[in-house]
Amino acid sequence: MNRPLPRRLRPSNPQSRESLTRRDMLRLGALASGACAIGIRASTASADIGRPKAPPSPPPLPQLNRFPEMLQRYFAHQVHEAEARANAIRSALTTREDAEAYVRAIRDKIRESFGPFPEKTPLNPRITGIVEREAYNIEKVIFESRPGFPVTSNLYIPKGRKTPLPGVVGTCGHSANGKAAEAYQSFAQGLARQGYAVLIFDPIGQGERLQYPDDKLKSRVGVGVKEHLHAGNQQILVGENLAAWRAWDGIRALDYLLTRKEVDPTRVGVTGNSGGGTMTTWLCGVEQRWTMAAPSCFVTTFRRNFENELPADAEQYPPRAIALGLDHADFLAALAPKPVLIIAQERDFFDVRGSREAHERLRHLYRLLGHEDRIGLYVGPGPHGYAKDGREAMYRWFNGVTRASDATAEPGLTIERDETLQCTASGQVAEIKARTVFSFTRDRAEQLARSRPKQPDTRALANDVKALLRLPAISGAPQARVLRPLASRRYPRRSATPYAITTEPGIEAIVYRLADERLESFPPPDQGRALLYIAHLSSDEELRSEPFIQELIAAEPGATLYACDPRGTGESQPNTCGIDTFFDAYGCDYFYSGYALMLDRPMPGARAFDVIRVIEWLGAIGHAEVHLAARGRGAIPGTLASLLSPRVTRVTLKNAPASYHQIATAEDYNWPLSALIPGALATFDLPDCYSALEAKGLRQIDPWGANATPTA
Repeated sequence: MNRPLPRRLRPSNPQSRESLTRRDMLRLGALASGACAIGIRASTASADIGRPKAPPSPPPLPQLNRFPEMLQRYFAHQVHEAEARANAIRSALTTREDAEAYVRAIRDKIRESFGPFPEKTPLNPRITGIVEREAYNIEKVIFESRPGFPVTSNLYIPKGRKTPLPGVVGTCGHSANGKAAEAYQSFAQGLARQGYAVLIFDPIGQGERLQYPDDKLKSRVGVGVKEHLHAGNQQILVGENLAAWRAWDGIRALDYLLTRKEVDPTRVGVTGNSGGGTMTTWLCGVEQRWTMAAPSCFVTTFRRNFENELPADAEQYPPRAIALGLDHADFLAALAPKPVLIIAQERDFFDVRGSREAHERLRHLYRLLGHEDRIGLYVGPGPHGYAKDGREAMYRWFNGVTRASDATAEPGLTIERDETLQCTASGQVAEIKARTVFSFTRDRAEQLARSRPKQPDTRALANDVKALLRLPAISGAPQARVLRPLASRRYPRRSATPYAITTEPGIEAIVYRLADERLESFPPPDQGRALLYIAHLSSDEELRSEPFIQELIAAEPGATLYACDPRGTGESQPNTCGIDTFFDAYGCDYFYSGYALMLDRPMPGARAFDVIRVIEWLGAIGHAEVHLAARGRGAIPGTLASLLSPRVTRVTLKNAPASYHQIATAEDYNWPLSALIPGALATFDLPDCYSALEAKGLRQIDPWGANATPTA
């Protein structure tokens, strides 16, 4: 009889059991034994007669998780506050000059979020085939958005039309077959039949552009979302982001479209649905050559998406966007006063209430600019998708701008087979030795490693780390709530008193003080050394089962033992974005880490700040010295806090990541987004911190590599 593993015992990558620790494997072995116990007893019952029975093992204790809503409430407050500040600025716009200044400021902020784009390099386009149809031809075009980085696309060219034609770049949503998906073929054909030249291209990780193909040219990590996350999370270590990479493909697609003599550069639009709606929205913000746009099933507000616990792809979390005061509508405002139609659906998971809010913000702006008629909203009755009614709304909008056709309904369509539209013989660019996003990330990491100082000055390193972590300025010892003592938790001491340490408004780090005597109050003054353990996942669970803690106690029996759960771990592990999703690639830990990036408070820095504040609290009750010990994921905030806090005089790390460089240069890695510091490798790597901590007697035990497994 087989049972699925409890989620808390699964590795972060379900495809690999190697990321389990030895302790976890032992626990799994115990579960497996229990699962087979009925069969064992049945087959050996006679042999057991007369034998003394072993005492039954105590039942496992559920992991304590008393504050699972903390991060949701904290981030909700942060997002609400940011939206309120931005709304106040929008509401203060009263003149045309105000509106024009706002548009200029928005464009600057978008450039700041997306970062500088690379230099434009030769597109090296080639046509690998032509599909002839009665009303149009479909050219199979491959161009390079970056050197060696091919983009597969289809160019629909109408027949029998006077040129130059209006042109449209089509961006695809999360379809496994990219440009060949029925909804995306449909709008490309529909526009072509009405006299538009349409270039529709495969997104990264979809269609013919898989980034992680196996020997059968299937994705090793999962088409679309999972490829985006796997490539995009890793990119942030080298200061890149997938939003900019995806948008750059769209910019270069427009570059190619405008090389065609059939296309009128004064009439070029962009449209797409879902993830393609995302790209349409971002492209309005970063490219001013568009003369019209129609994003479908994406535009809402960051607040609505957050409140609805809706995770998004790596490209849908533009760095610092919320901190800069940006929202979905602002990317469209960057194109003002050019014509833009927001397409939404009543039953979409992208909340239509936010679509209406975005439209109202833009109406106010366009009204001040004297062109209220150029901003539109169409809301269909259906669920998420580029349905026929939404496509027809787009046709009417574009035709109103270009006068290319007076059609109000979608023409008859003929959906092609995927193979018919393929630009490559095999259906994957891997056959032409294409570069991958990972290859660029790896090369950039290598370049940064060569440029960083080999042995950075400790003080300069601390300043650089502090700047990257975006630590808030809070003075004074933190306040603490005394929670009720915990009994019968099988900890290495008889009693544990938990404290909720307020590290910043809305955030509490949960700290257990372990002792043999029962304590129901604030800790008494203690001038001895504190032994502070930062948990990998849960202090409660690890205090029972982690041999590392027993070793620490044995080595330092006179120290007072504390264990700490920073925000979003252990007692405050979220249970949002579905049920028990913490370890999912698209789960709650990833969700909050994405919003942390947009709020410019990266999660490793936030958790390190919690540890620093706990150390300050320990100092306030008399502990002049702290021996900080940490394991696994907890070793990252533990390392950073130890570097920045003078009270830490000794450091022990188990299963700490060997380096960010290893993670950035490994095609397969298991560390989550919440463990990665944006742009870290431009300034420092974790071994720099480890070297600096040697002055504090750093001891490292079994470092983990990119796959969260021992490096040996």
